[in-house]
Amino acid sequence: TLASVLTEGVRNTIGDSRVKVTYEPEYVPAVPPAMPDIPLEQLAAMIKATVRVEVLDGNMAYLKIQHIIGEEMAQKVGPLLLEYIWDKILPTSAMILDFRSAISGEISGIPYIVSYYTDAEPQIHIDSVYDRTLDITTELWSMPTLLGKRYGTSKPLIILTSKNTLGVAEDVAYCLQNLKRATIVGENTAGGTVKIDKIRVGDTDFYVSVPSAKSINPITGKSWEIYGVAPDVSVPAEDALDTAIAIIQLRAE
Repeated sequence: TLASVLTEGVRNTIGDSRVKVTYEPEYVPAVPPAMPDIPLEQLAAMIKATVRVEVLDGNMAYLKIQHIIGEEMAQKVGPLLLEYIWDKILPTSAMILDFRSAISGEISGIPYIVSYYTDAEPQIHIDSVYDRTLDITTELWSMPTLLGKRYGTSKPLIILTSKNTLGVAEDVAYCLQNLKRATIVGENTAGGTVKIDKIRVGDTDFYVSVPSAKSINPITGKSWEIYGVAPDVSVPAEDALDTAIAIIQLRAE
C-alpha cells in the first residue's frame, strides 16, 4: 500500500508515468546468462516463440514481433533467422510489421532492424541514446552490411501499434516513421523508454524503477518517450491489420 501511494505521489509530482515504487521482499536481480552458454536450439525456440511469420494473400508479408533481439544474438542465430523468417518474406511485394504486442527488446537491435529497410549507402544516423548514469550519448547508425539481403526502400512497409507497444519497438517505429520509410497504423504507443533501472532504496525491500536513458531522434530533435508514437492512421488496435491490408491493396491499385 505504501509503495502504491509513493508511486502515485511521485508520478503526480514529476509527471512521468514510467517511474514506479514497488515493495518486493523476495526480489532477486535477474542476471542474463552469457551468450555462449545458451544452446543454439534454445535460442531458436525462443525466437520462434516470440515471432510469427506468414505470407498473406496479395503477396504481403506479415511479421509479428514481441521481443526485439539484440545484434549479438542476431549474429549468433543468423542462419536460423534467414531460414525461418527472412527467406520466406523477402520475395513479397509489401510488408506488415506487427508491434502491437512488442513490449521488450535490446537497444542494439534498433539499427539492425531499421537497416533492413534502408540502403547500404549512405549510412543514416538513426537515433541517439543518452545514458544518464554514464553521461554518454551513443549514436545509432544504419549498418552497411547485414545477414541476408535487404528488403529495400521501395516496397510498402506498414507498422502496427497499440497502446501496449513499449520501449525499443516504439523507437524502431519512430525511426522508420521519421525516415519516411514506414506508415504507422493503429493506436498511440505507451510512451516508455529504451532503458529502465531498478534501484533499491537503502537497506529496505522498496525499489524505484526509473528511466536511465533517453532516445533523441536526429530528425525531429525530440523523443517518443512519455508521449508515445502517434500513428499516421489512427484505428483501434484490433482493426489495425485489416486497415493495413486495405492500405496496401489501395496503393497497389
